[in-house]
Amino acid sequence: MENIHLRDKIEQLAEQHFQDIVRIRRHIHQHPELSFEEAETSLYIQEQLRISGIPFNKGFVGTGIAGWINGRSEKGMTVALRADMDALPVQEKNDLPFKSKNEGKMHACGHDMHMSALLGASRILQSLRDEFNGKIWLIFQPAEEKLPGGASLMLQEGVFGNSLPDVIIGQHVMPLLEAGKVGYRPGKYMASTDEIYITVKGSGGHAAMPWQLTDPVLIAAHIIVALQQIISRQANPAIPSVLSFGRVEALGATNIIPSEVKMAGTFRTMNEPWRKEAHEKITRMAMSIAAGMGGSCEVDIQHGYPVLFNHEVYTRRAADYSRQLLGDKNVVDLEMRMTAEDFAYFAEKIPGVFYRFGITDAEGRFSYPLHSSGFMADEVSLKTAMANMAYVAMCFLNDRPAAGL
Repeated sequence: MENIHLRDKIEQLAEQHFQDIVRIRRHIHQHPELSFEEAETSLYIQEQLRISGIPFNKGFVGTGIAGWINGRSEKGMTVALRADMDALPVQEKNDLPFKSKNEGKMHACGHDMHMSALLGASRILQSLRDEFNGKIWLIFQPAEEKLPGGASLMLQEGVFGNSLPDVIIGQHVMPLLEAGKVGYRPGKYMASTDEIYITVKGSGGHAAMPWQLTDPVLIAAHIIVALQQIISRQANPAIPSVLSFGRVEALGATNIIPSEVKMAGTFRTMNEPWRKEAHEKITRMAMSIAAGMGGSCEVDIQHGYPVLFNHEVYTRRAADYSRQLLGDKNVVDLEMRMTAEDFAYFAEKIPGVFYRFGITDAEGRFSYPLHSSGFMADEVSLKTAMANMAYVAMCFLNDRPAAGL
């Protein structure tokens, strides 16, 4: 099939399924569940797959699902499409008829859009299964938002059986990018992420007599300031790196110096060898400063998601396919991001393509940032999201020689 004919069919199918996919998205948005708790979400997705006649395996990491669509012939590539399922512990402030019904929980990162778009793509691909060779996996992954992340655990549980796919594709909403547009970046795209927990210990007492104490608040302040030198003076400026502390807990009072201070932060970078080296520097510097000021500290660095690397050839090819579907003006180049994604675990094992689709309108009404209580997406973007994912998958399956792979 020529791609122009495929494009027309997929656009027609996306239009045909659009209203029902919006309904599905709103149901999922109303019933958000946190990481590793996506039981009802999983059951709902399973029912949607049954309605479409798509077989699946369930129970990966508790709630994860792996569906599949076989083409007209087993000979050919295997392409995996992935969506994440979990919501965030955020209280929604949007005044909408389909706002979250679960107190303190919200799909504030667009995972409801990702799931519904993949369900839409699966309907399109199921309709066209006699027009491609190979196999398509449909991966609904739990717990993207919480370490250790569902991606690594699904891989450990053998979600793909004995044979890994040839390529895996994921997509994510992007505020400030207009609906109808998608963005790609080959190579390094998103940072690794590690959680840093430091407990500084001293001897507390009355704040009026600090000379009789070992002040852990002062020690903690010195540690936070000094650790920034690891980024400004010890990191290669060619390697993007971020070290930030978002929580400092010193449970004293105006006249009480506490005996310990707890700090929590994040370290992110785009280089795995430097990542390991930085961990050692953070630990050594924090402990030496505490000891030099008469106290002590414990440093716990929890190793998080790796750098997300988009396969160079597959990503450029996917962007070309999107230009065929959407037009050159609707495919943009993305900049590197210091946010993180556990899709990176899939991309470590399987050539990966992780791209963005726009969710705002021309007036910028849907531009609240991810993870905010006012986050919302223009639902018209679901047409682009489901059509683009289906089109790119089918082009990979049918045009392997053209991809130069």
